[in-house]
Amino acid sequence: MKRGGAGVALAFSAALGLASVTAMASPPPLPPGARAEALSLAAIPGWAQDDHGKAFAIFAQGCMADPPLRQGVQLPERLIAVCDKAKMLAAAGPVGREQTKTFFEQNFSFWRIRPEGGGTGFTTGYFEPEFEGSLTRSDAFPTPLYDRPKDLVTRFSQDDWPGLDKGLSAARRTTNGFEPFADRTAIETGALDGQGLEILWLRDSVDRFVLQVQGSGRVRLPDGSVTRLTYSGRNGHPYTSLGRVLSQRESIPPEQMTMDRLIARLKADAGFARDLIRLNKSFVFFARRDDLPAESGPVGGAGLPLTPLRSIAVDRTAWPYGLPVWIDTTIPDGTGGEEHLARLMIAQDTGSAILGPARMDLFVGSGAAAGHRAGLIRHPVAFTVLWPR
Repeated sequence: MKRGGAGVALAFSAALGLASVTAMASPPPLPPGARAEALSLAAIPGWAQDDHGKAFAIFAQGCMADPPLRQGVQLPERLIAVCDKAKMLAAAGPVGREQTKTFFEQNFSFWRIRPEGGGTGFTTGYFEPEFEGSLTRSDAFPTPLYDRPKDLVTRFSQDDWPGLDKGLSAARRTTNGFEPFADRTAIETGALDGQGLEILWLRDSVDRFVLQVQGSGRVRLPDGSVTRLTYSGRNGHPYTSLGRVLSQRESIPPEQMTMDRLIARLKADAGFARDLIRLNKSFVFFARRDDLPAESGPVGGAGLPLTPLRSIAVDRTAWPYGLPVWIDTTIPDGTGGEEHLARLMIAQDTGSAILGPARMDLFVGSGAAAGHRAGLIRHPVAFTVLWPR
């Protein structure tokens, strides 16, 4: 039964001042190596069938927290304005599925993003892992996780640090200026000892490596309680894909190099694991977040909780947080089959390996099953940005 349909529609339009569907649409500012193709809704299969309310609920939380966990490209004023409209609409009461669909159609234009040479986008998957750990060091849990060092400074695009490698995204502040922060090997051999930065202890360096790659996680303590970890910074050294290195060293086809296979290889030989992991000089720091509800997703780079199969990580130097993105891809379902995903996502995260205008990482969920599925995802994706009118 319809309740106040005409009044609701008028209030909706008056309160939000939504742009006309025929409003002038301009393409997004494109990063180097990308091109954008304007699309009509008719050219987007599956648009009408998606549950836009799920994406809207995420979008209405805001574009990002202030401050975000990881600084990204500056939010366009038009995107902030549309985020604010969504907040107003959500605060007014329940929003119907058709209303949310109309909201995105009236406030955004649609642009398929392609690499400059043609082709399509590419997606991997990630998840929130859970490991056993302890708040104190022991023979069972000898591997530390560290809080963010006080002298670590994150580099932003506008920062000019004379004398430092342009590839460093962070540095150590000293009385004489900035210098490269310790790399992974230096940290693992004692560079941070004596600073009291240890916040948790894990079983081995492989568990720590997985946690650092994913950027967040849950740790189950000996008493059965669970503590949550969120990204707190990294040492600024470039990220090296160990899966790619192992694939090349042992002549394993890239499509067969899953996270499960990599972890199994590392777990089988501690010395081999130590040496291979140290090839990745990047080292991630964490903060404990025991205030997060157990049922909520991990906090992404935007500083907001992630939602499985609705939140994505994007290149933070190319796209702003909060950006709606329509994706169309077919990925493994984790049980031997496939799932076609044609749905609206929200960019809420980023990652050191997520580089490129049509590159994304799909948040799959939490736990071992999600981790298995995430490790299987290396697939092409049609990447369509919704840019505010």
